[in-house]
Amino acid sequence: MNESSHFRDMLAERGIERGWVERTVLTPDRIEDRDDGTRHYLGRIPECGNRWLRVVVNVAVEPERRVTAFFDRRLGRGS
Repeated sequence: MNESSHFRDMLAERGIERGWVERTVLTPDRIEDRDDGTRHYLGRIPECGNRWLRVVVNVAVEPERRVTAFFDRRLGRGS
């Protein structure tokens, strides 16, 4: 799976560990497929207060490309 430069920048800027991203994509708690050709992988990160990590992947291209990752405040902690 490829990564955009924005994706790499966001990991660094937001303090998101690559291991958390891998775990979220490989064993997500939720998956949301969007009409824009992206798939959102969501996973709780216990090491970060049980916050929800959202990893956005463009699945409309080959190979798939990771677009961004962020802690989703809308989902809250532990919900």
